[in-house]
Amino acid sequence: MSKIRQITSGMESYYWLCTVISPLFMLGEVFMETRLPRLMASLVDVGIKNSDSAFVLRHGFIMILMAVFSLFCGAMCGRISSVAAFGFSKNLRKKLFKKVQDFSFSNMDKFGTDSLVTRLTTDVTSLQNMYQNIIRTMVRSPVMLIFGTIMACKINFKLAIIFFIVIPLLALVLTVIVIIVYPRFRELLKKYDRLNRIVQENLIAIRVVKAFVREKHESEKFDEIADDLQKSQVGAEKIVILNMPLMHLMVYGCIISALWFGGNMVVSEKMQTGELISFISYITQILMSLMMLSRLFVMFILSRTSLSRITEILDEKIEISNEGGNSVTADGKTLSQSAFTVSTAPMSPENFDIEFQHVSFSYDKKEEHAVLNDINLFIAQGKSIGILGGTGSSKSTLVQLLPRLYEATSGKVLVGGRDVRDWNLTELRKKIAFVPQKNILFSGTIAENLRWGKENASDEELIAACKISHAHDFIMTFPKGYDTNLGQGGVNLSGGQKQRLCIARALVKKSDILILDDSTSAVDTATDLGIRKALKTFFPNTTKIIIAQRIASVQDADTIIVLDSGKISGIGSHEDLLKENMIYREVYESQMSEN
Repeated sequence: MSKIRQITSGMESYYWLCTVISPLFMLGEVFMETRLPRLMASLVDVGIKNSDSAFVLRHGFIMILMAVFSLFCGAMCGRISSVAAFGFSKNLRKKLFKKVQDFSFSNMDKFGTDSLVTRLTTDVTSLQNMYQNIIRTMVRSPVMLIFGTIMACKINFKLAIIFFIVIPLLALVLTVIVIIVYPRFRELLKKYDRLNRIVQENLIAIRVVKAFVREKHESEKFDEIADDLQKSQVGAEKIVILNMPLMHLMVYGCIISALWFGGNMVVSEKMQTGELISFISYITQILMSLMMLSRLFVMFILSRTSLSRITEILDEKIEISNEGGNSVTADGKTLSQSAFTVSTAPMSPENFDIEFQHVSFSYDKKEEHAVLNDINLFIAQGKSIGILGGTGSSKSTLVQLLPRLYEATSGKVLVGGRDVRDWNLTELRKKIAFVPQKNILFSGTIAENLRWGKENASDEELIAACKISHAHDFIMTFPKGYDTNLGQGGVNLSGGQKQRLCIARALVKKSDILILDDSTSAVDTATDLGIRKALKTFFPNTTKIIIAQRIASVQDADTIIVLDSGKISGIGSHEDLLKENMIYREVYESQMSEN
């Protein structure tokens, strides 16, 4: 029940009202349906038997009115329950999406994009169907079962004993099916995650697939996964489908038994013909209710798996949030709540100096797996810092600790003399403009993408930022200029154009700290130099941290940091590192020889 309350909390009152009203209409439908066989028995045993036309017409008219009212109630219940179910799914998707938006990078790494997509689509749809069936079938079937059984017992208690034999057998069959099928459906949804991952990868990288003529390979890989998914579905469904034939066997077995024993009672005048007819109607109602319940149990198997997967997201503890909280250090010790008390008010430090004090970081919080080890570093405000290192030296990880995209496992990261964990998270990230390695653009116009950094930025601010990033000239070659629609992910731009737009988007933000994570790798050397000179001229008080593979991109920085296997190998100017640092000198000589 706690999980049900968790996924339904926050639902709009209108949808709660629909949830309450829908069963009321269903009760009206059930009441009418359980009264009809009794009237039919009177019509046969009294009206037809005595050739009383007036009685037949009167009861027939009443039965028609009751059938019409039952139809109306059923239609209203179906309509309102659908509205309630769609409202439930809308509320749940909004809640899940908001939760995922608050995830830190480590939370995202835990689930994976493919699994999150499946949970927000397939799993929510499964729960939506379950919700609609709960407020319809879970009301209709038990009420119909109880009313029908009472009415059948009133007609002939001895004949009604058939139900008390069949119902326990049915319950046993359903229990066995649930126990066997549940783990199979859980495994099935994992394979849906895998299928989504392959489809997502293939569609995103479709240009690479075509460039390497790998369509056949990707098709074969997809076929293999689809076949595996099909086998899992068949393996689960072949158990579930036993439910219906077993149910039909019991239904028709009950009807045959009732006709046999009831027919003998009619012949021996212990029961009237109309009573037998109405008794058969009640048998049908009761057993159909049991069949609906059995289908609901099957659906519950599916939705139970989906429910657990969705509550995993809702229960996930967000590692980095404005609420603060306990954190685990590299040695496994838990820091106290007070160590992470977060101010709710914006902070305005005198400067935005950056300092790393004995900082280590591990993705799994284990010291032996640390990718950054004992980093000690001071960066004064307004300085230009270059970071150089080989692939896997954790350059990107280091700068991602500043906006708290990841949390330091041990040590402190200070901005403006304050631990980043003491900052209001929103205020901290407003002070930092970050251009990641992967150039991410969104569907919409160029201007809309640039205003991600500042929603109310003027056209003049956009143009100024684009001129600094050397993006203005190519933008103006488009017929619509800044109103050009980029399409999904900026598919109509080159890699260098994307990089320049991403830099411009960060510059529009006008933050105190600017991080460029290998953000000029796709532009030519002259453009790279022009961007760096413009940054130095127009943003003198902004701290600029530039990660690069090319020494030319960082050699004019105030300070260059050389990373090697998560440790600082050297710090100094270009000239100092050429003399004192072997790694830097080797990289420089290899790049100079290539030129």
